[in-house]
Amino acid sequence: MRILIVEDDAEAANYLAKAFREAGHVADIVGDGLEGYARARDETYDVLVVDRMLPKLDGLSLIGSLRAQKVETPTLILSALGQVDDRVKGLRAGGDDYLPKPYAFSELLARVEVLARRKQPGSSEETTYRVNGLELDRLAHKLTRDGKEILLQPREFRLLEYLMKHAGQVVTRTMLLENVWDYHFDPQTNVIDVHISRLRSKIDKGFDPPLLQTIRGAGYMIRDTSG
Repeated sequence: MRILIVEDDAEAANYLAKAFREAGHVADIVGDGLEGYARARDETYDVLVVDRMLPKLDGLSLIGSLRAQKVETPTLILSALGQVDDRVKGLRAGGDDYLPKPYAFSELLARVEVLARRKQPGSSEETTYRVNGLELDRLAHKLTRDGKEILLQPREFRLLEYLMKHAGQVVTRTMLLENVWDYHFDPQTNVIDVHISRLRSKIDKGFDPPLLQTIRGAGYMIRDTSG
């Protein structure tokens, strides 16, 4: 899963992100409601974990604004306010679940996984991508090629997920920097080349045909050669 954590308490946010990553998921952090709204609106996430009390835009307003924009990403609200009326307000604002603080991470993870499995009405977002025997399951965070499981690091998984989502299309370096690394500028490093090389060695080495192509002067492409 790809999870967005909107939490202004840096210690709490880092704890959550670390725990999600250890569970095999990809977790991004933002520290205020306005940035959380922008990221959730413009990028694709499986679940949002949103603190209720946030600077710039509170959690309930954030969720309400997303729903008004037809962004239906499942959302779990975290809050120190745990009374029935508080939970009702959170759900009526558009939240899908509400977990009072303090909480056990095991319960939070279980709730997030349930939300991710819940089919979104009208959603066309695929949960599994398949190209030439290469199959990526976004919810199970699992990759196989010709039935053989391939283990990827979280960033490699996110990179391949983005490439497979755009299979047959050229994906530029700028697109990868913005959507996989969250850089809105070119840091002038070879980070993309290194990850592409590692990914190619894992998904293409020992298999035929090679799927990950470098398009000179343009970018990269996962190419479906079955036709």
